[in-house]
Amino acid sequence: MKEGHKISIVIPVYNEEENIERVYNEIREVVEREKLNVEIILVNDGSTDNTEEILNRIAEKDKRVRVIHFRRNFGQTAAIMAGFEMAEGDIIITMDGDGQDDPNEIPRLLAKLEERYDIVSGWRKNRKDNFIKRVLPSRIANWIISTVTGVKLHDYGCSLKAYRRSIIENLILYGEQHRFIPAIASEIGAKVTEIPVNHRPRIAGKSKYGLSRIFKVIMDLIVIKFFLDYKTKPMRLFGGLGFIISSIGSIILLYLIYLKILKGESIGTRPLLTLSVLFILSGLHFITIGILLEVIIRTHYETKDKKPYIIKYTKNVQNE
Repeated sequence: MKEGHKISIVIPVYNEEENIERVYNEIREVVEREKLNVEIILVNDGSTDNTEEILNRIAEKDKRVRVIHFRRNFGQTAAIMAGFEMAEGDIIITMDGDGQDDPNEIPRLLAKLEERYDIVSGWRKNRKDNFIKRVLPSRIANWIISTVTGVKLHDYGCSLKAYRRSIIENLILYGEQHRFIPAIASEIGAKVTEIPVNHRPRIAGKSKYGLSRIFKVIMDLIVIKFFLDYKTKPMRLFGGLGFIISSIGSIILLYLIYLKILKGESIGTRPLLTLSVLFILSGLHFITIGILLEVIIRTHYETKDKKPYIIKYTKNVQNE
């Protein structure tokens, strides 16, 4: 890594009292061995265990550590956004606070970034998680995301990533959208790559994420696809859908006319057709409402400079 670079390491933390101090110590060892100029930003996402006290104790003994405490749990994306906004480094690294991301991979991420990449994403090639609950759903999700966005990565969900500040400083994320940063950044021409990284088994605490997150990811993916492809030309999307739906309706109408005129059959007693059409239109209606609400929410936050989180207090932060 070129001398003079300041590196910000952003770590969202939620109920990791058994892991976070060990993670900090490992990062400190890597930083001192590699002689890196770093700040470590720990974002407490409304933990209800002793995480708050542990983070404050770490900040007291190491002034390179900056701590943000949320008033409640706002989610991983909000925590990462808060860390991005606090970060002063021109290189930003994100990782989890559960100890499964290996801090010894940081120098490899930085070295790859120097090959003129803007984002280097970790790939947990040999993932140490439950296959049925975590690995298999993740593989399916990664295939879907890569196919839909056109940005091919094996592991969108890996938190261990390195970013150039110039790429992420203008991003505004909501929901579970932190995992889509490579796809979103590709829209502005970011050069993205990934490298296999060491993934370790969780040795303490419990995972905060399960199968229920899949639905949220799919919904966010629909929104991301809309903003990537149709943000400035929504008529191509909605007009296309309208044409398809109206064509289907026309085909059904022609079929009913055929039955009525040529077969002499009654077409007023076919509730299944009415029900199926109602379901299709209702589904499209709800998806459209969801996209419009996303636009309204983004406008609300961006025009009024509101954040999707509330900070309770900070440590080692200027003007705290």
